[in-house]
Amino acid sequence: MTNLTTEAIAKLSPKALIKALREVDPADPALRDLDIDVIARGIDPKKLGQDEFADLLGTLGDLADAGADLDLAKMDPQDFARIVSRASKEQIEAVTARPGLRERVLDEVFRRMEVHFRADRAGATRAVVHFRLTGAGAEDVYEVVIEDTGCAIDKGATRESRATVTLGPVEFLRLATGNASAPVLFMTGKLKVKGDLGFAAGFMSLFDIPKA
Repeated sequence: MTNLTTEAIAKLSPKALIKALREVDPADPALRDLDIDVIARGIDPKKLGQDEFADLLGTLGDLADAGADLDLAKMDPQDFARIVSRASKEQIEAVTARPGLRERVLDEVFRRMEVHFRADRAGATRAVVHFRLTGAGAEDVYEVVIEDTGCAIDKGATRESRATVTLGPVEFLRLATGNASAPVLFMTGKLKVKGDLGFAAGFMSLFDIPKA
């Protein structure tokens, strides 16, 4: 039986933790009481190599797919934001360059946006915003629909947008976790907007952005 208690995890090096998670059986009783936030708080991306960070997230995803209770959706927003803030540009690029892992992480971030939508700030706003995420030879489009005091997000573009925001996955993850400013990204050419620039500039204020 693998020892994955909070105390044991705290004593493992990043490489040893990744190795332990890769070797554990998803049905191992040791995983039943393992909180993904314990892993999140015990890992500092700055102590991981470029590929090791992607390896860790990929391994957690594989375990979750196999039935372990380690889904990214259960990670505390502040822990998620901290990990992103500590990860280097190269580490995030390594994550988003892996098919499957890229989709898992981006899907999770947009799911969190939907959950943290602030209807009280939106008022009677009705708008469709498209996010075009490029990089690593791929392009993902997510459609954000705000109407009837609600927010729904899905993949693909099915409706005419009030604004289309194009940026790389690194910049998007920084933006969605409170580690980057939309105006700054725009001014430095890392974020491009087609359509209603003014609306796009304040769009993220309609969501509760976690603080690392």
